[in-house]
Amino acid sequence: MSATETSTHLRENPLSLARVQLARVGETFGVDSNLIGVLKSCKKSVEVSIPVLMDNGSVRVFDGYRVIHNVTRGPAKGGIRYHPNVTHEEVKALAMGMTWKCALMSLPFGGAKGGVICDPKELSAGELERLTRRYTTEIINEIGPEKDIPAPDVGTSAQVMAWIFDTYSMNVGHSVLGVVTGKPLALGGSVGRDGATARGVLYCIRTALQKEGRRFPDTRVAIQGFGTVGRNLARLLAEEGARIVALSDSGGAVVNSYGIDVAAAIVHKAEHGVLRGLPGTEEATNDDLLESDCDVLVLAALEQAVNADNAGRIRAHMVCEAANGPTTPGGDEILEDRGILVLPDALAGAGGVVVSYFEWVQGLQEYFWKEYEVNAKLNDIVVRAFEETWSTRERFGTSMRMAAYGLAVQRVAEATTTRGLYP
Repeated sequence: MSATETSTHLRENPLSLARVQLARVGETFGVDSNLIGVLKSCKKSVEVSIPVLMDNGSVRVFDGYRVIHNVTRGPAKGGIRYHPNVTHEEVKALAMGMTWKCALMSLPFGGAKGGVICDPKELSAGELERLTRRYTTEIINEIGPEKDIPAPDVGTSAQVMAWIFDTYSMNVGHSVLGVVTGKPLALGGSVGRDGATARGVLYCIRTALQKEGRRFPDTRVAIQGFGTVGRNLARLLAEEGARIVALSDSGGAVVNSYGIDVAAAIVHKAEHGVLRGLPGTEEATNDDLLESDCDVLVLAALEQAVNADNAGRIRAHMVCEAANGPTTPGGDEILEDRGILVLPDALAGAGGVVVSYFEWVQGLQEYFWKEYEVNAKLNDIVVRAFEETWSTRERFGTSMRMAAYGLAVQRVAEATTTRGLYP
């Protein structure tokens, strides 16, 4: 039997949107159209069939992908997601987004992404391990510490990375620490990696608030998504004194205008699997959360959450993209017209890949840093990228998104021109 997708959360083709965005950046920043033509295509795309022996004795066949968008600035870097609605076009778009994210952070990486069409919540630990090891075997010629370095994404974890690391290492005959990042600490992972994306979001929001003369204790935050990023971000923001007024997961949202007890929410989610029913809160829908009265709306779920249909009802003063592509171009245009500051995914969501870079470096050196060193270096890189983006925004009179992508695309374009075309 074949595990194929039946529905999708995507309202528009993500690859088409990514290419439209790239074309706009090229026009705004005067990037040569020939270069834009090169950059809109992915360097390599692999589609694989993954037969897995299930616990009941049947064999189920899953579809998987690994896409490398660009390696001009260094080996490819990008996560692997396990989700029932993964599409090939989505993976290509995400790989392209990783190229811009790495370039904006000035990391020596290109962009890649992988995905398997499955629901990891419906798989046993054994089934998940067998799927991961077979998927790794199918893409083993494409990955490696100097070629393409996977990491966790939606639906995957440090344990999944450990299985990939082990499978790859067993095939080459020795342990290769740099083949994946996001590994457990016991297998060469980096301290600070688990909460790195959330911490990068925190640094971006803090810097943006400082630009406006504001502080965390004066700020009301709503967070869509309570996975690794949303959960860690809620905890970090609460520690900084921000008031978390709304949280959501796939089961719905919970709200309290006076502030949600984040520690209690984390415990409740761990015990019950959902936020619904959290004491001291009222239940709401994900749409209610997006339109809630708050200072900062954080999008930490899946793509295209804010679009042309609901962007006019967003009441937040600032929208921060902790997920990949959570705002469509149509929604983005409306937010910009309404004067809502958007901190784009390439900037705000880059903390994970920055600390993945740190882990890769530590693995190659086989010398590991302390957590305060990791966090300090992360802060330096994210804040520097924020200041460069803010300066570009003011110089060109454009949005933060266009400024961020403009900087990134120009850096990749310059590297492409400098290297030249082979042969």
